Amino acid sequence: MHTTSGRRTRVLAATTATAGLVLVAAAASGCTSTGNGGSGSKTAAGGVKVVKAGQLTTCTHLPYPPFQSEIDGKVQGFDVSLIDLVAKDLGVKQAIVDTPFENFKTGAFLNSGQCDLAAAGMTITAERKKNVDFSDPYFNATQAVLVDKKSGINSLADVKAKGKKLGAQAQTTGEDYVKKQGYDPVSFESSDAVLNGLRTGQVQAVVIDYPVVQGWLKDKANAARFKVVDNINTGEQYGFTVKKGNTKLRAAINKALADAKADGTYKKLYEKWIGPYDTAAASPSAS
Repeated sequence: MHTTSGRRTRVLAATTATAGLVLVAAAASGCTSTGNGGSGSKTAAGGVKVVKAGQLTTCTHLPYPPFQSEIDGKVQGFDVSLIDLVAKDLGVKQAIVDTPFENFKTGAFLNSGQCDLAAAGMTITAERKKNVDFSDPYFNATQAVLVDKKSGINSLADVKAKGKKLGAQAQTTGEDYVKKQGYDPVSFESSDAVLNGLRTGQVQAVVIDYPVVQGWLKDKANAARFKVVDNINTGEQYGFTVKKGNTKLRAAINKALADAKADGTYKKLYEKWIGPYDTAAASPSAS
């Protein structure tokens, strides 16, 4: 995921499917406190420190459905719903800040105290672990090759063999993968831009995270024109990130994930946002 460096950080409205909480959008200069009891305390339940009193501030990058995107003026999705569970356990509300994806790799917004955590459908990698601490993995992701049905492409190899153009989202593991395979993909700044590039014929095939494709193909018009021809298992797992050394918040996230899987909430949210429950995708082992 990527966006131009000049894009302003935005604080957005958020809603939860699990706790019924709604946050009012604040000005771009910062989040307004939605305090718990008006005490102004920056310590949540369990002794977890938060950057804004009464809220758990989440950095993300929009849009990235079905994990996070604006729907009816509110940020919703699988990641949003899972972090809402963490916020509920901590006795606070979640506030979401839209930020450039490159900052997630460096942990910049966590280190500067702008956000408590990052939730952005982000793959756990050794390189990223140098800058941030990851939660336990919460999703196993594969890369899909999505094509126009009229393109004559039936595999990733066909893209090169038939001289077609391939698209990918800049600075993502999908883009990295195809480059290592000898492709020179057209880079787009967001998942929406990638899919729009395919829709408008700028490219004839794209490599993108499979759950994103699953959500996109729920639209009958998209399913009529496009199809998945390859599903590449790159061994990717998604995790949420916290500032290096923030062990209490990391533990709170891991507990909420474990509880959600144990009581069926995770499965319910998976089916709502992603599709039919896939045990292999939904049950990654803890790191």
